[in-house]
Amino acid sequence: MIYKHIPDVLVKVKFSDCNKFRYQLTIENPIKTDGKSLCVIMQNPSVANVRIADKSVQFLEKLIFKKEVKLFRDVKSITIVNQFAYIQTNGFIGSPNKIGKENDSLISQAIEVSDMVLVAWGKTNAYPERQKIINAILMQYPAKQVLATKAHPSRGTYKDFIEPYTY
Repeated sequence: MIYKHIPDVLVKVKFSDCNKFRYQLTIENPIKTDGKSLCVIMQNPSVANVRIADKSVQFLEKLIFKKEVKLFRDVKSITIVNQFAYIQTNGFIGSPNKIGKENDSLISQAIEVSDMVLVAWGKTNAYPERQKIINAILMQYPAKQVLATKAHPSRGTYKDFIEPYTY
């Protein structure tokens, strides 16, 4: 199934030179003249780019820009990063060569410039060692509000989906 970005958003993408790693996907709601920025951290990227979304990205766009969730009413932009930057849709197995050489610095940069962070890999993370590294990056920004999803966004619901993140 092909998923599209919701109407009227502006999308920018940062890929590796070889196009096998997607480091950042930024989605902006141009209707809002001012607002907060949200960094979303997921597991690994799928096919989403400037022209198409995937199920998880489209769900997040709707949740944040369309559903009037109180936490996100003031959000103007979303920057999606992943604990592994390697692009793969099915059968993903995380390994050090799938992190991407620029990934950790771009995760840190996205967190630094965001107003809040949403950890969106679901209740459990299949890669606890990688999660420790992501947690260490998050802890460098103690003033940030960090939230979590109760499930992976591809299996999300629009009601009671967000909770505080626990390290």
